[in-house]
Amino acid sequence: MQSEWLKDLICFFEDLFNEYGMNPVLAQYLNLLINLVLITLLLYGVNWLIKNVIIETFKAFTNKTKTTFDDFLIKSNFPRYIGRIIPLLIVFELYPLLFSDFPKVLLVFEKILNIYLIILAVWIIRSMIRTSRDYLKTREGFNDKPIESFSQIIIIFLWVIGFMFIFAELFNRSVLGFAISLGAASAVILLIFKDTILGLVASIQVSVNDIVRIGDWITFEKYGADGTVTEINLATVRVQNWDNTFTTIPTYSLIADSFQNWRGMQESPGRRIRRSVYIKQNSVRFLTREDLDKMAKISLIAPYLQHRQEEIDKYNAKNKVDKSLLINGRNQTNLGVFRKYIDSYLHEHSAIHKEMYIIVRHQAPTAQGIPLEILCFSRDKRWENFEYISADIFDHILAAIPYFELQIFESPSGDDIRNLMDSLNNNQSL
Repeated sequence: MQSEWLKDLICFFEDLFNEYGMNPVLAQYLNLLINLVLITLLLYGVNWLIKNVIIETFKAFTNKTKTTFDDFLIKSNFPRYIGRIIPLLIVFELYPLLFSDFPKVLLVFEKILNIYLIILAVWIIRSMIRTSRDYLKTREGFNDKPIESFSQIIIIFLWVIGFMFIFAELFNRSVLGFAISLGAASAVILLIFKDTILGLVASIQVSVNDIVRIGDWITFEKYGADGTVTEINLATVRVQNWDNTFTTIPTYSLIADSFQNWRGMQESPGRRIRRSVYIKQNSVRFLTREDLDKMAKISLIAPYLQHRQEEIDKYNAKNKVDKSLLINGRNQTNLGVFRKYIDSYLHEHSAIHKEMYIIVRHQAPTAQGIPLEILCFSRDKRWENFEYISADIFDHILAAIPYFELQIFESPSGDDIRNLMDSLNNNQSL
């Protein structure tokens, strides 16, 4: 009954023109033209009403709610896409009657409407995905997760499914049949979308294996990246370097190449300090009684020197060691005492974490001297404070070395060579 009423309304102008004796074919085309204009105006009016009343009302409602999810719905144009359903339903109701006398045009218009319906469905679902993505980014438990990559993966699959339905509609085939045909061309598809597929696989592995999170400090020498990860998406990882420049890294490089992630350091109680000073080998010697008396004035090692020397004297006396020659028996060395001094200094330093490793050792001698390595952990892990603490410690160590009659190795400079030549020339002249 309703369809008959609509059909009479659509044919109103055609019947009117026929009553006035107009050519039936011309009356039919004029009727179609007038109806198209009227329906277009109707759709424009409905769209204006939805945009200026319904959507604006929804925006006003979201501004009064406490949750931010509906705000992200507005941002992703979700209400606008939903609003397009009403004009589409009107067209679906009217077009069979409007083109009933034009079967070929009706078939084409039906395909166009079906394709638009598929695209609109994809837009609506994509809007929900983007809304969920933006909302989850504001949640504390998800702010370091690669939500961007997951949303891009889902949207890509969504568009793939959408295009499958569109092509199936265009070529009058079932979606399953089209998917089977698509599988036959998979080799070509893999070649064309190689980078996208690599990024997809990498994004999944990065997330599942928790390789990188947003906020991690990473160092990737191959790409010149050294800073904080600000974004992880399907194709690239964005890193803000310490000089405030940005570096983009292909996502698949995170699983294909080696890089350094400092998250373990950031999560640990302290940050490691590991550095060496090189001691000249010929400055290392045994300590005499006079040397020990002099070094006993250094408060950090005074108790150690006394206790250690008592043990050594007891051993030498028990074994009747001839101490007329210093090398006999047991002795203390200036390098050994200096190592103990550094160890005591680090244990007393307020910025050093006492519950983590504190090691002072010398390694195998090299052509540049004996590497005296200091390994400890600072309590403060912030970069600028860490560098200040490290510099403060080694300033003190370098300044303390002469008190133990040790020397630091340095390669000869131009001034050293010039002074040596001048000295030789002066000796020859004499």
